Amino acid sequence: MWGNSNKARKVMRERQRLESAIQAFERLERELDDNCEMIELAELEDDADLIGEAEEALSKLHKETLRRETEALLSGEADGNDTFIEINAGAGGTEAQDWAEMMMRMYIRWAEQHGYKVQIIETSSGEEAGIKSATLLFKGEDAYGWMKTESGVHRLVRISPFDSNARRHTSFASVWVYPVVDDNIEIEINESDCRIDTYRASGAGGQHVNTTDSAVRITHLPTKIVVQCQSQRSQHKNKDTAWSMLRARLYEDELKKREEASQAQAAQKTEIGWGHQIRSYVLQPYQMVKDLRTGVESTNPPAVLDGDLDPFISAALAQRVNGSDTVVSDLE
Repeated sequence: MWGNSNKARKVMRERQRLESAIQAFERLERELDDNCEMIELAELEDDADLIGEAEEALSKLHKETLRRETEALLSGEADGNDTFIEINAGAGGTEAQDWAEMMMRMYIRWAEQHGYKVQIIETSSGEEAGIKSATLLFKGEDAYGWMKTESGVHRLVRISPFDSNARRHTSFASVWVYPVVDDNIEIEINESDCRIDTYRASGAGGQHVNTTDSAVRITHLPTKIVVQCQSQRSQHKNKDTAWSMLRARLYEDELKKREEASQAQAAQKTEIGWGHQIRSYVLQPYQMVKDLRTGVESTNPPAVLDGDLDPFISAALAQRVNGSDTVVSDLE
């Protein structure tokens, strides 16, 4: 193994992952026993404060156990990888573009709360407000595994802040999640199958950004997949990142084909793409966020839009892996 440094790193990373999972299980088991014993002693001594303290600790332990249970579902080929997240505003102009920017903030907040590093690869600003599109990169263990069920169309219903008559509007934005490809995985791309365009970047970045054709867009003609990057001042660096994104998209496309083939007979199978709504965020006339795949609901949209996505993600992962809503009922 030590004659192959890439293999050695992969094996050691897997060893550390498994060791961490085992240690976490042993710690949860130990803390459960300790708190149960504490409650028994507190009941003998009629110590209500100590009982309350132990019950609070058990509640926190229960939440962590549910998260660990969900992590056990992350066994896909690319689940442990970093991930790209593309957000695109739907039809509707400023309304949809503002919604797309709200979603970008929501995902960034979720990533920050879970300790992931976030890099904004590309953004395209709206004419009046919001964004037309954005590509984010989340770096960290199991980033793709956690985010993969977020692909689909997200719907917002609210009183429009851009409507002088204060009418209710419905806006749509699509999300596409795909894994960063490990350097050891070979993805063949014929450059003759691709069209490379350079253009001037938009948005923040100083004078240089607006005066050079540093942004890069690559179109893979056979699949019509388009990727673009403007995060660096160097056209060369942006091109390298764009090629990595294209490899990742093609890899994700292959993983999706494999999954669809293996789940062809599954009754719960749904397509992922534009026009296939997965979640509704209603701010008016009532407050509700509902996942249409699992039925999980929240009556606190501000918290969800601030990154509180774990109940939705956990339920969708459980349904995707085994068609079960066991985790859903626990989270509810």
